[in-house]
Amino acid sequence: MSSPTPEAENTEAINGANDASRWRLALRAFDHRNFRLFFMGQTISLIGTWMQQLAMIWLVYRLTGSAVWLGIIGFSSQIPTFLLSPVAGVLTDRWNRHRMILCTQTLAMLQAFLLAFLVGSNLIAVWQLVVLSLVLGVVNTFDITGRQAFLTEMVARRKDLANAIALNSSMVNATRLVGPALAGFLIEQIGEKWCFFLNGTSYLAVLASLWAMTITPRQQLTPHTRFLRGLHEGFTYAFGFAPIRSLLLLMALVSLMGVPYMTLLPVFATDVLHSDAGTLGLLIAAAGSGALVGALYLAARNSILGLGVRIALSPILFGVALIGFTFSHQLGLSSCLLFLIGLAMMVQMAATNTILQLIVDEDKRGRVMSFYTMAFMGMTPLGSLVAGGLADRIGAPLTLQIGGVGCIVGSLLYLPFLPSLRRMVRPIYIRMGIIPEVATGIETATEMFVPPEES
Repeated sequence: MSSPTPEAENTEAINGANDASRWRLALRAFDHRNFRLFFMGQTISLIGTWMQQLAMIWLVYRLTGSAVWLGIIGFSSQIPTFLLSPVAGVLTDRWNRHRMILCTQTLAMLQAFLLAFLVGSNLIAVWQLVVLSLVLGVVNTFDITGRQAFLTEMVARRKDLANAIALNSSMVNATRLVGPALAGFLIEQIGEKWCFFLNGTSYLAVLASLWAMTITPRQQLTPHTRFLRGLHEGFTYAFGFAPIRSLLLLMALVSLMGVPYMTLLPVFATDVLHSDAGTLGLLIAAAGSGALVGALYLAARNSILGLGVRIALSPILFGVALIGFTFSHQLGLSSCLLFLIGLAMMVQMAATNTILQLIVDEDKRGRVMSFYTMAFMGMTPLGSLVAGGLADRIGAPLTLQIGGVGCIVGSLLYLPFLPSLRRMVRPIYIRMGIIPEVATGIETATEMFVPPEES
């Protein structure tokens, strides 16, 4: 047997070095200690969060058997985001974001323990679930807005920010695989209360990680203005500039028309697929798998060039897969279509987040990200309420078909505006030094509005 030639050994060594370089590139945000701590703690906490989400909708459907109540619960848990996100944005730009997240995570933990107590004591009623969902919705509004803005304090190097966003999205969706599957098993074996209790316990991990961080005090870039003036300033900044406005509006449309499919999944698990909570967990996990693949794909990219086209086309994939899902009566096919739905949703969401984080002024970051939170999560409760009501009247499949068509139409309306948006944002990229860096292959910009021939 002949020994390897020196050329072959050199080739293997080069390939190994290239593989190591790719992995380091894909995980470069972990070079930041605070982000590593946050990632570990949040991973444990989010497993509990996904467990509670599945347990909540299953409990509601078990108690009521009504798609309307599923819509009401979805509405109550997220309508605070729609109403309070601008307020949260102004306060996020004023307050210490680290302390703010510590407070919101503690309150969310207490809500989970109270829910576990009520269910375990057989005192639970649907109206209590609505109230507790509202409470958690208020807490989450400030928590999500704060966490989005806090990323720049955990990741000091701006060029690593996009990677941190993608890795954070990967973590969210990896836990989305584990949490629902575990919740489905626990519900069948010992009931919903343990899902709520374990979620409460899981918050201890993220609280410990936050306490362990070393945070450099954020420089206050502008003096505090009056609250209403700050609110108006943020709104004018975000919606007065067409590129930011267009990103937010497309995200809001998909959240309104498409994302409420999650609310109706119990109907498909029981009435269409004729199964149980375990199947519901598998369906949610399938969507989470697609979202995880989408997030890992974004994290592994060594350039952000091309994100704009992906943002514009993702709603088409989302809508087509959603329509296909409504015609499926087989678990395997339904899972595959939900995989595509999760993939499309993640690519649009994370890519939009990345672009906004890169181009926004630091002193308005909290307010812009609050509008992003409103677009992504704040529109969903309105869609959930409408979807629940429509599903009781015309059926869940036709309701989701309408939503899928809405996503496709929104994407088709958005695509023609890309060239003009590119021209509008180019002076900003030149001033920030982004375009020259893109030309040399350094990842600090996006292809959202910069044509390939110009970069």
